[in-house]
Amino acid sequence: MANQVFPTKGNLIATKKSLELAKLGYDLMDKKRNVLIKEMMTLLDDVKVIRDDITESYQKAYIALQEANMSLGVITDIVEAVPIDTGISVVYRSVMGVEIPKITYEKTPLRLGYGFERANSKVDYAYRCFYHVKELTVKLAEVENAVYRLANNIRKTQKRANALQNISIPEFEETVKFITEALEEKEREEFSRQKVIKANKDKQEKMKENLM
Repeated sequence: MANQVFPTKGNLIATKKSLELAKLGYDLMDKKRNVLIKEMMTLLDDVKVIRDDITESYQKAYIALQEANMSLGVITDIVEAVPIDTGISVVYRSVMGVEIPKITYEKTPLRLGYGFERANSKVDYAYRCFYHVKELTVKLAEVENAVYRLANNIRKTQKRANALQNISIPEFEETVKFITEALEEKEREEFSRQKVIKANKDKQEKMKENLM
């Protein structure tokens, strides 16, 4: 990059400004990365807890469903009587420019939508188990989506920070050094030239004085 820049004071000023902006950009990227990592680490703890809970809850729910099926036969018609849940909405909050989902779940009252004559206590228990699984699934969807978005943005931020630190900043520093050294060399040459001119002028004036 340095060899492509003509060594002038104007280019030196412009390159120094670009170097300052690159360093500022790196600092901002570094801070953003740290904030996002901190946010993600907090969520990862939640993910582990929810995953462990949901795994256990699913196992319990499927065992309850099997027992309900064994007691009444396949209960497809009863399942179809369960109302569809439409109480889920999604909003977003911004963390360093990353949109993190926040799921609002308005829980519907736990109502048994089937007749008692068609079910028994095992069906009721299975229904309650899957109701709890649904709540956990909503939480897990929110947290895992947030972790995915954060991790993806952390990778992009890290890539940009590395590009600034390892490519842009060294190139600008090299260019500043190249232009500075070229200008200093030019000043030394000009100083030497002026010194020679002055010496010649003094010599000519002295010769004139001798002739007079």
